[in-house]
Amino acid sequence: MLQQKLMQRKLIRNSSTLPLDSIAVGFHALSEPLRINILDLLRTKELCVCDLCEALEASQSKLSFHLKVLKEAELVRSRQEGRWIYYSLNLPQFVLLEQYLSEYRRFSPIVPAYSCEE
Repeated sequence: MLQQKLMQRKLIRNSSTLPLDSIAVGFHALSEPLRINILDLLRTKELCVCDLCEALEASQSKLSFHLKVLKEAELVRSRQEGRWIYYSLNLPQFVLLEQYLSEYRRFSPIVPAYSCEE
């Protein structure tokens, strides 16, 4: 029984091979409604800051802060063209977060509960 418990704990610890810091930063970035709105606007096309400001009715300074958080989480990419900065989704980072969540669905049913009192 003790060996089974140790094996279960090892399985839980090793169930994710994904970079946990990147996962945490990504979910933190997704925790703000304005950032979700930014991502929703970027779903279909690349947009410049001025378009995002107009669509979200937000100041450029406020938007810049939230775009910085999204960039640090690698959820958006930016490119400069002249004096304008254009933003787009960084889809591989969304795939990473999706893979992390899918591991819960895949591993959760196979790890049975055990009594801590034994």
